[in-house]
Amino acid sequence: MTFASDRIHANQESLAKQRYDMQSKECIARTSRFSFEPDAVMTHLREHIIGQEAALDEIENMLTTVKADFNAAHRPLSVTLMLGPTGVGKTETVRLIAEAIHGKADAFCRIDMNTLAQEHYAAALTGAPPGYVGSKEGNTLFDEALIQGSFSKPGIVLFDEIEKASTEVIRGLLNVLETGTLKLTAGTKVLDFKNCMIFMTSNVGAKDAQKRLKQLSQLPKPLQNLAKHLKLDDSEITTKALDKKFDPEFLNRIERILHYQPVESDFAATLVQLEIDKMNQRLKKQSRTIALTDAAIRFLSSGHDVRFGARGLSRRFKVLVEPALAKAFLNNKHISEFIIDYDNTKLQIQMIEPAVKQLDPLLIHEASQQH
Repeated sequence: MTFASDRIHANQESLAKQRYDMQSKECIARTSRFSFEPDAVMTHLREHIIGQEAALDEIENMLTTVKADFNAAHRPLSVTLMLGPTGVGKTETVRLIAEAIHGKADAFCRIDMNTLAQEHYAAALTGAPPGYVGSKEGNTLFDEALIQGSFSKPGIVLFDEIEKASTEVIRGLLNVLETGTLKLTAGTKVLDFKNCMIFMTSNVGAKDAQKRLKQLSQLPKPLQNLAKHLKLDDSEITTKALDKKFDPEFLNRIERILHYQPVESDFAATLVQLEIDKMNQRLKKQSRTIALTDAAIRFLSSGHDVRFGARGLSRRFKVLVEPALAKAFLNNKHISEFIIDYDNTKLQIQMIEPAVKQLDPLLIHEASQQH
């Protein structure tokens, strides 16, 4: 015979189990609400960002933390500052993260801080004050949809060349970095950055680092190799420049400061291959492909200048390869495969004629017999 107390106890156990199951499901949903996989994002990054392993390791740590979803509820998901000279992959890192997470390389809000160099440009971020033109509309440079993202995908914002912004603009960002909110001047709206990964780039200290690089290049080869072996980098120089440029209250709100190093000549051939891959990606819609011989890759790589990084090689590819390739495309519309070679004097375009497919006469005879 079942006693009432037994049934009550069984019901209590059942309810407790249901509550536990619901809490477990909520916990699972909470810890995995973001649909992106850090490993997949990092694979995409490492295929395109060359020679920046230390910086990419920190990006991986950041993405893993964001994925785990235990960030403070009142702050942005992450605040990352990327330092380094031009052409080392800082802005490209953000593009690739956006592409891996959202499927589009432009799926992030980019604010060019170079355009906010004057004090009065702070209104471009916070909107015009009450009584001024545009105050009622609450216009701002921020794209709200790209900042807020969605439940399963974080928003992304990039403050490009942060050192170019005026002091007033930087001061206006302090609350964004601290609380993840920005109240527009008109007072009618608050922008929410709490589901957003915030990135900043800066060239601060790059000139001093270039001077050091020039000094190292004038040393005997054994000493240059020793410097490479000891992994001497520019982080100390850029950190000093950073402290000189920004107030502690701004720097104290940054979680990660990444130091991107100048791209060494050892990586030049890899960067040229990346340009080929990008070109072939664009040529898919034309059903065409290109390839470069080793001689052509060596020639293009020889123009690598550490001062300009990957951007310099990209420009060299555009100036030396693309015009000749375009001419070959236009004059040979029936050709789909092209090889670029270098004959010690100039680049040459070789075309692969499409193979003429001939049917086996025996197969034709057998097919006709079946009908």
